[in-house]
Amino acid sequence: MVSTLATHIPRTLIADDQPDVLAALRLLLKGEGYQTEGANSPGAILDAIKKRDFDVLLMDLNYARDTTSGKEGLDLISRIQAEDNSLPIVVMTAWGTVDLAVEAMRRGVRDFVQKPWENSRLLHVLRTQIEHGRTRRRLQQRASQRRALNRELRFELQEAREIQQRLMPGRAIRFAGFQVSCAWRAARTIGGDYLAAFPLGNHRAALCVADVAGKGLPAALMMSNMQAALKSAASADLMPNDLCAQLNQLMCGNIPINKFISCFYGLLDTRCRVLRFTNAGHNPPLLVQSTGHVARLETGGRVLGAFTGSIYEQREIQLGSGSSQRLR
Repeated sequence: MVSTLATHIPRTLIADDQPDVLAALRLLLKGEGYQTEGANSPGAILDAIKKRDFDVLLMDLNYARDTTSGKEGLDLISRIQAEDNSLPIVVMTAWGTVDLAVEAMRRGVRDFVQKPWENSRLLHVLRTQIEHGRTRRRLQQRASQRRALNRELRFELQEAREIQQRLMPGRAIRFAGFQVSCAWRAARTIGGDYLAAFPLGNHRAALCVADVAGKGLPAALMMSNMQAALKSAASADLMPNDLCAQLNQLMCGNIPINKFISCFYGLLDTRCRVLRFTNAGHNPPLLVQSTGHVARLETGGRVLGAFTGSIYEQREIQLGSGSSQRLR
């Protein structure tokens, strides 16, 4: 297995206010194949981080000659992390104490080295933190990509839902002597449901309720194809059984294996008050007559898109005044 250090030269930012320390550290790391950049003040550190990415920051905790508490460096850690929270920080100080090390680690420092340093230990610490830092950045990048993808998917799903809602009829539709009321709620954000009620001319109107086997975007896409085919084929003179046969042949060539569409299609003659219908495997709608008699509208055939050459039966019913039909 090839180490990531071998395939990508580490870029290291070294920060210390003593020129001889900077020179010694840069010479050591250069000999180990590192790219280095030096900074001699907190401002220079922040400027460097803003301009380019580094694999690790090796920094002193003291920059004022008259201080040895490390407070200036500790305060700087928070500002560095605000610029790049994935940058591994290794601190060095000649006045290191356990309390200072603990506080530095609490603020996000990854490791702590005292001056004078041991070359082997320092190099080991840097290699370790570079590997860990690269891993964290890869994970953060993947998480960011997933969040962006999820945002895009949510937007697309919402857009698809709005499109599907526009395909549904309004809550109340009137034909001559008839009123159609509709209600719909998807099991998920979007689905494969379809409701339709539209005039065809010559005192006739189409009534349809259909459902794709399955949920989500794939089902919505299949139903979108089906409703487009239905709207193109439906006419005042095309009987429901013939329309379902046409739709079945079309969907058999455009639907995945193990998927199908159940569909009830009715042709309503508003002048004669006659409903001709074919039920292609859908839950039978209920026709409630004014007398209280309830009829299940089952006549038809197999679901659409599953069997080529399917033949469909058709039935017609005389609708009395006050009758209601429930399609679901």
